[in-house]
Amino acid sequence: MREVKLSDGIIALSPLRLDDADAHLAGEDEPLVRWLNGGPGTREGVEAYFRHCREQWDTAGPLRAFGIRMGADEVLAGTIDLRFEGEGLAPGQVNVAYGLYPSWRGRGLATRAVLLVSQYAASEGGAEAVIQVEPENPASAAVAQRAGFTPSTPTHGKDGTRFDWYIRDLHAAAR
Repeated sequence: MREVKLSDGIIALSPLRLDDADAHLAGEDEPLVRWLNGGPGTREGVEAYFRHCREQWDTAGPLRAFGIRMGADEVLAGTIDLRFEGEGLAPGQVNVAYGLYPSWRGRGLATRAVLLVSQYAASEGGAEAVIQVEPENPASAAVAQRAGFTPSTPTHGKDGTRFDWYIRDLHAAAR
């Protein structure tokens, strides 16, 4: 795998590593579990997922999972991932999902991370980025809008959950 590192001078994004598991578990809280993880993490589960993320990088799979890192020590502040394939995505659409740990929220870091991965997705051939947000999660919708995404037609998951879609043309992100 070629090592990918993205930075805007404030945050850095690089692939999740197995040694990020402790920081991830320490940062997990109820909102992160509800909106992103789908359930509380266990050491075994987080390590298995991080190994899967690494395999996806190594094999150029459809998932690109990054750690959102801060400072010279690159402290893990959260995660952001791209899925180049997935339920409901049209060819060229890339799903963006993100979450910050509680002590890092409210600083504009998620918006910065979305902007960085949008540029990366464009460089990897993505045409349009999609952020799917449950209506009860206004903070995530605000990130999407601050990052230049516009509301689109809501959809429903297989379990009936409604998702408000926010879309951004990645050709604009590449500039």
